Amino acid sequence: MDFHRTTNHLVTASDDESIRLYDVQNAVCLKTINSKKYGVDLVCFTDNPATVIYSSKNGWDESLRLLSLNDNKYLRYFKGHHDRVVSLSLCPHREYFISGSLDRTVLLWDQRTEKAQGLLRVQGRPAVSYDDQGMVFAIAFGGYIRMFDARKYEKGPFDIFPVGGDNLEANVVKFSNDGRLMLLTTTDGHVHVLDSFRGTVISTYNVKPVSSKATLEASFSPDGMYVVSGSGDGSVYAWSVRSGKVACWASTDTEPPLIKWAPGSLMFTTGSSELSFWVPDLSKLGSFAGIK
Repeated sequence: MDFHRTTNHLVTASDDESIRLYDVQNAVCLKTINSKKYGVDLVCFTDNPATVIYSSKNGWDESLRLLSLNDNKYLRYFKGHHDRVVSLSLCPHREYFISGSLDRTVLLWDQRTEKAQGLLRVQGRPAVSYDDQGMVFAIAFGGYIRMFDARKYEKGPFDIFPVGGDNLEANVVKFSNDGRLMLLTTTDGHVHVLDSFRGTVISTYNVKPVSSKATLEASFSPDGMYVVSGSGDGSVYAWSVRSGKVACWASTDTEPPLIKWAPGSLMFTTGSSELSFWVPDLSKLGSFAGIK
């Protein structure tokens, strides 16, 4: 699932092969679009809240698709991967995006053309992410995070950060909104927070491991002060980056929930067998109760 950066819209992809568009402010599902032929796995908004890019889940066509939500029309196909796409990140300020696949490649794309603009080979399952400015992107695999200048990526990484000896498969890599921090999750239930300039590991949190087919997702709060994460037992955890764990909420689900924090809002969303919107109990925030 993905929040649009400037509107109140949320888009989700479901195991029932549907894409749903939500108005978050009014808690309304605006539209349901079925993708029975291709299935649907990862989904991200473009700058335009009426178009999304999504990956397949049918196992026979690994193309990415640019879809108009207004009229359920494919605007473009992006063909190049030969196995499941497991990571997708759109550039915040340009029409570029990157995708990582189990075929051990990372492809760089321009939304305006069907052919990949670049190819990077990796040794494992890649997790990819642009930073908040779109000038740098990260590729994580094999216990390291490799940092690339988006303008001259063909020269290779300008820095390589080891992740505390954790060489298990990477699931998700993300930057905080101010670009100063990064987080990385791995299949063994580790959530690492790093300084994105020095590469030093600031803290590591541990949750239940996830299966090889599942994804352990975590998300920074908009101010970068907190991390919210799923877990292999379905629970949701929250930590203060400075002081450690804050809370844990148990669940009857046994799969790790997807987690996204709404841009610029005191709300995050979890998705598993149901879609849940989480907001703080303002009565318990004391002097912060008047802050939106």
